[in-house]
Amino acid sequence: MNQAAPIRVMIVDDDPMVITGIRGILQATEGIDVVASALSGEESIEKASLHYLDVVLMDIRMPGIGGIEATQRLLNGVRPPKVVSLTSMSSDDHLFRALEAGAAGYLLKDIGPWDLAEAVRKVHAGEPILAPQSLRQVIAKVTSNSDHRLQREAVALLAGLTDRERQIAELVAEGLSNQEIAEETFMSLATVKTHLNRINVKLDTNNRVRIATMVVRAQTS
Repeated sequence: MNQAAPIRVMIVDDDPMVITGIRGILQATEGIDVVASALSGEESIEKASLHYLDVVLMDIRMPGIGGIEATQRLLNGVRPPKVVSLTSMSSDDHLFRALEAGAAGYLLKDIGPWDLAEAVRKVHAGEPILAPQSLRQVIAKVTSNSDHRLQREAVALLAGLTDRERQIAELVAEGLSNQEIAEETFMSLATVKTHLNRINVKLDTNNRVRIATMVVRAQTS
């Protein structure tokens, strides 16, 4: 049986000590390989073009091109990695902007070693890395100041989903994992993933947080 390829990770932070700490944790974890690091948003964009990346851990607050703009640029690339925002403050408003930019979730820098490794695995697999209550709080914050144009756009896009796809999108917005959605809808895990891929195409999204944002935005129209 072929062994799964390791998850290829890049760490981006303007503090070398943070990079060293995270690298040490992840390199000691089976199935995860830290292939690059960067001290700035600019450097992360350069490094991304040189490496085949699965997950990027991106500091939000950096001088020059910050984590939010760097996230947008990485996700607009040819083969965008999944980007996870790093922050030292759970109330940091930059966090919400990062999620709107397409970040797949967020982590606090004081996260425990096991939780950090598990978060990388989950986001690589397309699973949410926010607790259900945190996801709802984050999405509510992101959509609280949405203009009517964005709301109408969300309604129109969701109208293009089938009833089953709409159900799954709404369960994503409630914070359910793929396995929980499969149990709720009596579908196989593979079928749930197939539906999620179709939802991402139809909504022009690339992760669960953006799907959830779209659903909540439509509901507040």
